[in-house]
Amino acid sequence: MQEGRPRESLVLHDTPIEIGPATDPSDPFKKSFGTSKRKGQLPPMENRPKQEDILNAILPPREWVENGKHWIQYVSHQPASRIDVARLREMLDQKLMERQARESGICPVREELFSQCFDEIIRQVTLNLPERGLLLLRVRDEIMMTIAAYQTLYQSSVTFAMRKQLQAEHGKADLEKRITELEAKKKKQSNKVIELKSKIEAIQSRNASRREVETKKRQEEIKFLNYQAGHLQRFLKQIESNK
Repeated sequence: MQEGRPRESLVLHDTPIEIGPATDPSDPFKKSFGTSKRKGQLPPMENRPKQEDILNAILPPREWVENGKHWIQYVSHQPASRIDVARLREMLDQKLMERQARESGICPVREELFSQCFDEIIRQVTLNLPERGLLLLRVRDEIMMTIAAYQTLYQSSVTFAMRKQLQAEHGKADLEKRITELEAKKKKQSNKVIELKSKIEAIQSRNASRREVETKKRQEEIKFLNYQAGHLQRFLKQIESNK
């Protein structure tokens, strides 16, 4: 049972009725049974139910404890007029502005106020034609079940997204560590490549210098040998001429 007077609702209610002193809800021997019908229980169909019984079953009375007293408040059984409908629209706009409800997106405040407005419409319709009110009750319950299903789906998707995000962050840390290791390995290999290139250049430079020296040396040897060959040929010709 609610402690304190409930918030003002868009559903039109009668004057609260005091039904006795407040009792301890934890004490099974001191429960207050009151005079209200059980919540959501329709009257038996043996006889045609009264209009007020149908209305109390569709929109159960509110009960609360205030200043040590137990209060109950039934919805109003007064039929609505065009003025009441215009008043309901004005009160809805006023409540939306006072409670700063969002104009779009998910907003519990806007959802609560429109739900109260729909309940008030059900009350007004039920007083004119109870069967139509019961049909609107089915529509309201179906809408609430659909909204609850979407909320469950949304919460499941958020949980799934959070789990995937945590998995991605965990995998991201491993990938970053792997990237750091590969970059260090790449840097080490790059330094090794630079070192090997320097060695190759030094070896090529040394081999070029050695080749140049050896080529020059061979040319000098060939030149010397050609000179000796020419000298020997002249010497042989001179010996042959002296014979």
